[in-house]
This record gives sequence, structure tokens and C-alpha cells, in this order.
Amino acid sequence: MKCKHVTLNSRPPTCQFSVPPAVLKVLIVDDYEIGSDALSAYLGLENMECRTAVSGYAALEMDATWLPHIILMDISMPELGGVETAQAVRGTPNGKCVIIIAFTALNWTDVERIANGGEFDGYWQKGQPIDLLTQFVLRSVT
Repeated sequence: MKCKHVTLNSRPPTCQFSVPPAVLKVLIVDDYEIGSDALSAYLGLENMECRTAVSGYAALEMDATWLPHIILMDISMPELGGVETAQAVRGTPNGKCVIIIAFTALNWTDVERIANGGEFDGYWQKGQPIDLLTQFVLRSVT
């Protein structure tokens, strides 16, 4: 089965990390806590420091204090959805440099329809092999 993802947009040159950072900081934003905890544990085995947020509001608090390199953002969440959360992140000082990947069960066409453009640097559909997601995340900073 072919993985469903899109090529990452490039971030401005002023946002270059030490490639790759000594420890890649990944924020997983998903209202399905069991899934985000499992993904966090797996990525932790790949030398990534992961934290989870179960809502868009929690993600905004975490982004402001922890400054992740990458955010894996679910789209369909109650209260503050992933598109709105990504837009809010983009308005913060870290928002210009953080890589935000739409991480959702929705297909790309649906994400394009509800996003205004510029919120996401990449897309990954849930349910794809986790080792390929790990490679995709690592490629996003190299």
C-alpha cells in the first residue's frame, strides 16, 4: 500500500535547526489520548523527545512554553480543531519555524478543502506504518 503523504514545504532559511537537532522535539496533538500516548512512546524509542496535548488549547500552551521542532496535528478535535490550532500557532513567535504536519484520518482532499493554506507543512494519514511516519518526521528536519 502506498503511503499517503505530501512533500514538506520548505521553511524560511532563518528557521534552520542544527540538522538534525540533538534531540528532536515533537508535540503530538490529538484528542485520542491512548493513540497519542502510544505514538509518543514509539517516537521516544527513536531518540525523539515527545509530549502530547489532548486539545488545541493545550497545544497552544505547550507550544508557547516548550517550543517543539515538529507538531503532529490531528484535524478533527472538539472545541478548537487542528486547522484553527495550526493558524494560532503560526501567529506565535515559534510559529514561523515549527514544522506542522496534518496527522489525521481525513484524506488530503478533505484537509485541503478545510484549510486556508499555509497552516501545514506536510500531511500524513493515520493508519500508515509507524516506521514510515518516523522516517517522514526525521526527513522533515534534514
